[in-house]
Amino acid sequence: MNTWRNASLAVTAAAVLALTTACGQDQGTDTNGQSVGAAKPADAGYGADSGYGTDTGAAAEAKPAGQLAVWDSKELGEVVTDSEGFTLYRFDKDTANPPKSNCEGDCVTAWPVVAAGDAEAAPGTDPSLLGEITRADGTKQLTIAGWPMYRYAQDTSPGDANGQGVGGTWFASAPDGKKAAPAGAASGEEVTAGDLPGLSVRKDPKLGDIVVDSKGMTVYRFKKDTAWPMSSACTGECLEKWPVVAPVDKNDTEGIIEKGYVTFDRPDGIKQQSLDCWPIYTFTGDTKPGDTNGQGVGGTWFAVSPNAKLVGAPK
Repeated sequence: MNTWRNASLAVTAAAVLALTTACGQDQGTDTNGQSVGAAKPADAGYGADSGYGTDTGAAAEAKPAGQLAVWDSKELGEVVTDSEGFTLYRFDKDTANPPKSNCEGDCVTAWPVVAAGDAEAAPGTDPSLLGEITRADGTKQLTIAGWPMYRYAQDTSPGDANGQGVGGTWFASAPDGKKAAPAGAASGEEVTAGDLPGLSVRKDPKLGDIVVDSKGMTVYRFKKDTAWPMSSACTGECLEKWPVVAPVDKNDTEGIIEKGYVTFDRPDGIKQQSLDCWPIYTFTGDTKPGDTNGQGVGGTWFAVSPNAKLVGAPK
């Protein structure tokens, strides 16, 4: 408990210094981008999950992908699979430009790399997007649009996608190397990348007007956070379940409050968007637009209204 309190105090103290003149006023920043990486103090009220998933023992030997295919999932959209029908994943802590893997050691035990070599593009997809990187151990790993590809050790049957959203950093890959995204929102209307602003408002049948991100995913607030001074009590393992909303240009929003629309430069190095000076997050337990599985978790997590209030929270 002391560890959690110390971490929270450190976040608060640094936030006071960084945001003394920013929050509580009608001004904001329009920076974009997101850093990754944070300390992992103990926490409570959010649940925990390792960043890699379940450890299964020794690292598996990298297997070639063979003839790639595209699986049209109702929940995830178009997903790339290997020749045996196993889902291929990408890791947010990797980079595509330049292509680089940051999954080593225990990570590759849970997320076996996909070997390059005999991989062939799925029918109807662009073969020029396939590439490879040379890993530290000298092996070649398949990339799609620069993103290194992995399987998940907990996928035991073709069509499994148990790795989706693990740690808030692992996602099934679409044929263009982007994160797989469903073709339809909760309303049933077809949406494609870019159809929604960075932040906008959706009318939920149970919760009313709530804020969603560019993928239609529900945005949340944490009751243990504060707006002035701006501080986040969600650190370390908490962020694996509740990833921060990366900075969104104010011009790329619709229907939300603009007062206190600032970027929170967290002490752990991650840049986080805020609404009315409240840090905002998404939830890895939400797998498709329209999900509100984070609502009320631990009595501390709630969807966000257009004016940055907690939706449905007890008075």
